[in-house]
Amino acid sequence: MDSQHEAWLVDVTADVGLDFTYRTGATGELHMPEIMGGGVAFIDYDGDGDPDVYATNGNASPAKPARGGEIGDRLFRNDDGRFTDVTSETGLGDTGYGMGVAVADFDGDGDADLYVSNFGEDRLYRNDGGRFVDFTADSGIVAPGWSASAVWCDYDLDGALDLYVTRYVDYSAEKRCRDPASRPAYCGPLEFPPVSDLLFRNLGSGRFEDVSTSSGIASVRAAGLGVVCEDLDDDGWPDFYVANDAYANQLWLNRRDGTFVDRAVLLGAAFNIHGEPEAGMGVVAADFDNDLRSDLFVTHLAAETNTYYRNVGAGKGFADATGEVGLAVSSMALTGFGTVAFDVDFDGDLDLAVVNGRVKRTDPRPDSWVDEPWSWFAEPNLFYVNESGALFRGGAAATAPFTDPVEISRGLTLGDYDGDGDQDLLAANIESPLRVYRNDAPKEGRWVVLRLSDPGANREAIGARVTVLAGDLRQRRTMTRGSSYLSSRDASLHIGIGAAASADVTVTWPDGKRETFNAVPADGETTLIRGTGTPSS
Repeated sequence: MDSQHEAWLVDVTADVGLDFTYRTGATGELHMPEIMGGGVAFIDYDGDGDPDVYATNGNASPAKPARGGEIGDRLFRNDDGRFTDVTSETGLGDTGYGMGVAVADFDGDGDADLYVSNFGEDRLYRNDGGRFVDFTADSGIVAPGWSASAVWCDYDLDGALDLYVTRYVDYSAEKRCRDPASRPAYCGPLEFPPVSDLLFRNLGSGRFEDVSTSSGIASVRAAGLGVVCEDLDDDGWPDFYVANDAYANQLWLNRRDGTFVDRAVLLGAAFNIHGEPEAGMGVVAADFDNDLRSDLFVTHLAAETNTYYRNVGAGKGFADATGEVGLAVSSMALTGFGTVAFDVDFDGDLDLAVVNGRVKRTDPRPDSWVDEPWSWFAEPNLFYVNESGALFRGGAAATAPFTDPVEISRGLTLGDYDGDGDQDLLAANIESPLRVYRNDAPKEGRWVVLRLSDPGANREAIGARVTVLAGDLRQRRTMTRGSSYLSSRDASLHIGIGAAASADVTVTWPDGKRETFNAVPADGETTLIRGTGTPSS
């Protein structure tokens, strides 16, 4: 990988015209929301085939929830690889204290909608042909307090996308904290009461019902930050996995009757290998070792490792294999937030990117890209190349443009902004510019890009499982938009297939029915339309 030292990931932010910085409204009082945001999303809001960018923003009130002012979220339209701010003309610019964003076509009308989580009341924006309207009140969604990551998912398999929202803590601005050196510091989550997450069931016609209590989700209070929706026990029904900050993680197994039960402890995904809870931030569910089972990767606080939970299958749950696969030592000194899994070089396995930034004060780093006081929290990022699922290697010179910046990074997501077939990275930073990293990695093999089309309400077939067979390679991916930290990805699958000229693809649609699409051609994008493949068992 390092033989020619050619950059695999290139910072092209200035070249593409994407000018945005997450503003905290900080006044020196160290209010906790300042150090936690914000998220980013790739969203093709205008349906022209290329991903646009949405970024959440803070505001001037990090102490208590408030709306209004000049600081707001931003939407940037992608015009052939360059970005134009279209926030005002599209009806957006949420002025809440922004945290996360979740993208999906919740009403099945063919365009992508936005859910924005805030420190304060959340907002649901419905896309009406490229212009957004605040649909929160009409939807029946009520989410006060402090929300973090959210994910769209058809948990009850009725064809309509439901919404899971993590919530953090019951924050009080009057609380003040100090570090071991008696310096003023940001408080941690254990200084405040924990809260329960929210689950909203889509009733159709744009209405939602709060089923947090009846589903069992509200039975646990913790400090939720990251969430994925994935069938983690392979029973055909989607489950939720929540990364909690300083509390045991939750694995909400779907009981197929509208209720969930937390089995994280029983299935080995609540704690680390030492039986301790960690400071969970970002999370990704993906098949890293190509055994056709979804593993879990969770980012954590400095002095903890990021944690890789290998899915051991056969109903046995997960095992902490972090040290075994080489992901422990390199993460110990860093505080991880956003994380994504993607095949950067199309060699047939998923590589791993992590963005970092402390929440605990340290001495300013001399190599920081931000000034004091933010240099107290700035850290470099991490990138790991997956070697057949058995070992991850980091520290390569070729990924230095991504790992060298020393900033306070939070959200991270994936999308092919330039339409060349591979996935690029979008990273959100606190009080420094949002960054676009173009994927220029030399490719080890050929590839397919897959999109799914379902004529029902879940048009992008969120939750479908896709198995790709090409030569000796057999891989499985899930169609999802939600993972990482506070962020949302493009609804496409980019898969390396080696030297094969085509791939055979089997889609297990969210309702469990299967179709096979034979000889999908390499080196291009294909939309697999439900009902046009060969039914399979």
